[in-house]
Amino acid sequence: MAKWLLVSLLLAGCSSKSPEARSKVTDSASPVYDAAFWKTWGDGFAELTSYDLKYPRYGAPRQGTAVSIFVAETFANSLRVKSDPGVRDKKDEFPVMKLNLVEDFQTGIYDYNLMLQSFVALESVNGRPAGVMTKVAWSSQEWCGNLFKEAMLDKDVLRAVSHSYFDGEGDQSLSEATPAPAVLSEDALMLWARGMAWPVLKAGETREVPALLAMQVSRFKKGPVQWGKVVLSRTSMEAFDVFRAKLSDGRERVYEVEKAAPFRVLKYSTSEGVEGVLVASERMKYWELNKPEGVKALEKLKLGVRAARTM
Repeated sequence: MAKWLLVSLLLAGCSSKSPEARSKVTDSASPVYDAAFWKTWGDGFAELTSYDLKYPRYGAPRQGTAVSIFVAETFANSLRVKSDPGVRDKKDEFPVMKLNLVEDFQTGIYDYNLMLQSFVALESVNGRPAGVMTKVAWSSQEWCGNLFKEAMLDKDVLRAVSHSYFDGEGDQSLSEATPAPAVLSEDALMLWARGMAWPVLKAGETREVPALLAMQVSRFKKGPVQWGKVVLSRTSMEAFDVFRAKLSDGRERVYEVEKAAPFRVLKYSTSEGVEGVLVASERMKYWELNKPEGVKALEKLKLGVRAARTM
């Protein structure tokens, strides 16, 4: 009962927005964040899933590890950051679903550490329907240098910034019109495949929608942001559903998803050769497990503690 009261208070607080901050936009393909959704995601826990990772880089397949983190949070609309309890005006807050995807792999002598953050709004906000990405960020850390890119969707506009160590990239920023109120970010496809992001497809359905290409992809094309189209499809198999996204630049992403809630991604793959296969999954408050004894929780994900030395 206490958990349901907490969720009810959260939703009530997020609903008290001014007309400017809260949109009336709806879409028939928007996800439904109903009681069943909040029974799972309103309990204050995050879902952590580990994957065996294959990632091609520099002409060779690399073996590594990926970890996805899904958790519902409250966002401050003015800053587009996590809102701490009691700090922000309730009119400035709205709920989001956060995805953190961390991918680590070795390339010869040095390693790569990639991190994607995607935030999907769980209610209509800024003139966009529920289920549309409100913010995305991607970063890469490796022995040559750092890269960071971030984009936020406002009413009718996208704001993007990027910073890079590499020549020809440097510091960039822009603000440009978006093609429609309802758009899909390639970086939110893992959320989309789980039914958490717009547009929701029925089994056997196909749909083409405007798409913001992945931050990582637009980086390699030397631009802060790039729009395209994506053809989405959902196919029902005996043991899982297959969600396929064919992007207008010729690339493809595929997700094999559980048929039953919570609809975890069992496997993800790309036409470039990236592949992640589920190893273990647990729900936990991982941010509370930062004491030395917290490393024991890695066993639940079948992960090990980092070695004392790199080599």
